[in-house]
Amino acid sequence: MARPFPSAYLLVCLLFLSAAGQAELRVNLEPANTAVRNNIEAFIGPVEAESRREMWRLARHSQQQATDAAKALGYYDVRVRPRVTGSNDAPVLELNVNLGEPVRLRNVDIRVTGPGEGTAAFRRPDSPRLAPGAKLHHGHYESAKSLISNQALRYGYFSGRFTESRLLIDPEAKQADISLLYDSGRRYRLGEVTFSETPFTEELLRSMVTFESGEAYDSELIAEFNRDLLSTGYFENVQVLAPASQAVDGVIPVQATLSARKPHSLGFGGGYSTDVGARGRVSWTQHWLNEHGHSRGADLEISLPRQQITTWYQIPLDPPQSSSLRFFTGVQKEEIEDVETESFVIGALHQRRLDNGWERAIGLRLEEERFTVGNDEGDATLLIPSIGFNRLKSDGGMDPSQGYSLAFEVQGAKEGFISDFDFLRVTSTARGLYTVQDRHRLLARAQLGAIASESFERIPPSLRFFAGGDQSVRGYDFRTLSPIDETGDHIGGRYLVAGSLEYQYEFIEKWRGAVFVDHGNAVDSLEDPLETSVGVGIRWVSPIGPIRLDLAKSMSDPEQGFRIHFAMGPEL
Repeated sequence: MARPFPSAYLLVCLLFLSAAGQAELRVNLEPANTAVRNNIEAFIGPVEAESRREMWRLARHSQQQATDAAKALGYYDVRVRPRVTGSNDAPVLELNVNLGEPVRLRNVDIRVTGPGEGTAAFRRPDSPRLAPGAKLHHGHYESAKSLISNQALRYGYFSGRFTESRLLIDPEAKQADISLLYDSGRRYRLGEVTFSETPFTEELLRSMVTFESGEAYDSELIAEFNRDLLSTGYFENVQVLAPASQAVDGVIPVQATLSARKPHSLGFGGGYSTDVGARGRVSWTQHWLNEHGHSRGADLEISLPRQQITTWYQIPLDPPQSSSLRFFTGVQKEEIEDVETESFVIGALHQRRLDNGWERAIGLRLEEERFTVGNDEGDATLLIPSIGFNRLKSDGGMDPSQGYSLAFEVQGAKEGFISDFDFLRVTSTARGLYTVQDRHRLLARAQLGAIASESFERIPPSLRFFAGGDQSVRGYDFRTLSPIDETGDHIGGRYLVAGSLEYQYEFIEKWRGAVFVDHGNAVDSLEDPLETSVGVGIRWVSPIGPIRLDLAKSMSDPEQGFRIHFAMGPEL
């Protein structure tokens, strides 16, 4: 006769725990079934006894546990015969289990009724494991119940309930029926958002809310709102709650408790690379300076070949967590290889995070630059509009295992409109990282760039293309790959083509060996030859990020010796 399976029977220890420490228990199944054996071992746990007699006293209880564990996976015609072997000082309990035929599902009725019926908020469990003819598995039955309940909680059906929840089993016929009927009740809605006291205006805070009052409840909306508030940089702590217990007529008030961060921060940093040597950096940021959420800051960076200082002022737009207008100005002096420059820049940048995950930046800057390239001197005044897109996707952290980054930018100037000459400059960069079996990592990088101008000789070095160095074609010194003038000085090219393939193997935790091949050049014609180099390296995932040491050799130019490259920073 069919009978319900009590909830206390939920022994499906589908934890499938390791059998470590169970040397005193042996489970033999006929026919062999790894899932059932693991469930029996996990449910019984370690069996210890000081003598064979004591082990026999434990055998009956273990026999019943094994029977229940097998039933949890659908085997009701199970027979368990215990046996004690081993010495008196080290007894072993053997359970010889004959499974018989499993119980299979006959009728399966899983339905959602009420306002939630047929909506995207409720996915009826649709799995071959719950289809007629499938083997009974109490874990799958409970998972179906949990799926329905969890969907109700996520989407705001807080008054929903199971009107019928039955699993009827006929062990003799080896058949079972499932009946799960869920009445969703009405869907609750989100009410007005109230904020704790902060230094900011109500208008600014409300512009951060990404849902409308009266919108259907979705717990992901609350989580996203919490993340957005943190991403503004205004708050040290954020807690957003929408307690259903405080709902009035199905409308839940939303409460945002905020703790503003300290307005000022001062940062110091440094590093070293073979490209620019040792460098130091000092940054000051005022994260908010008024009730409207404006911010400002300054950065100073110094190395032997490059010194620069920049300042900026930022205004949040709507929504402030993903859109801003930044005004900036800065001066820079640089002397690298055959190039010397002094530049001043002032401009504005509108940054916005788009719904598709891309970051868009639209800029306009006025740039004054005096330069010496080889034996030529020049100066340029340019008003440069620009638009750029970038996207970074990874599994997070300073040392991700998977991910990619993409960047694309177009900028240019028009002669007579403040600018001294026309030009158009396009650049794109792609990086990818993939990890196989935890220890094997593959990295790829590609860079492309082009300049269109009838006055290329007047274009300042900061806009020309150079290759070579830690982040380009290793095996060559920084910016030593480019066209040269009659004196042999590197003067930069119209085009950039560069790529890299690298394989890494983690031989000790946080330490990796690497082999790589780089290929590319900065050229004036796409028909000009590209350079190739190969090398080996070592990587240390330090607390401040990956540190890389490479030894590279040019394959295109036999006269080039080995080059050592040292760099710090993320690989994406």
